[in-house]
Amino acid sequence: MSASLRLRDRQLHYHSSINPEDCIMIASPRPIYLTPEQYLAMEQKSQIKHEYIDGEVYAMAGASDAHVTISLNIASALRTHLRNSGCRVYIADMKARIKSLNRFYYPDVMVTYDERDKNRDNSKQFPCLIIEVLSDSTEAFDRGDKFIDYQQIETLTEYVLVNTKRPRIDAFRRNEEGLWLLQSYTVAESFELKSIGFTDTMDMMYEDVSFPEE
Repeated sequence: MSASLRLRDRQLHYHSSINPEDCIMIASPRPIYLTPEQYLAMEQKSQIKHEYIDGEVYAMAGASDAHVTISLNIASALRTHLRNSGCRVYIADMKARIKSLNRFYYPDVMVTYDERDKNRDNSKQFPCLIIEVLSDSTEAFDRGDKFIDYQQIETLTEYVLVNTKRPRIDAFRRNEEGLWLLQSYTVAESFELKSIGFTDTMDMMYEDVSFPEE
């Protein structure tokens, strides 16, 4: 999930009498379709981030302390690991575009080294690694429909879900046959991100994170 928690049950649309590019949002039972260009124009002006699914937009809410801390921990470590490698690390505010499905999502952490992404200012289409930090409101979506959508990205070879309630990392990797295989890491283990040749400890990932009491 992205650094903000998605309000999947709170769908915001544009009234048919309002130009979408004016960025005036109201709740409407009769949504209109937004083109990707209209969505991008709206998002540049909006103070709230929205994800885009086939013409409709979904508002995103603020994240928890654990969510933000975990995202920052891993992004900082990956930035150091990939410095001068040609890879770029993005956190929270960069969109991943799935053009074939007409989707824009905000991953918590995303890595791309594809030359085709270098001149894309508002979104990236060819990441090799996406990391989502889970929450109660988004875990089912991140594990389900969103993961299925991400699988359409031809360059994506690793999709990682990080738990905020206990030390656990689930790494899904695409093998040579195109199948996604799961490897989970828990407690005091080290973990690996094979797509970028990165290994570190669970302590790094969860530094300064307080888990809820059982």
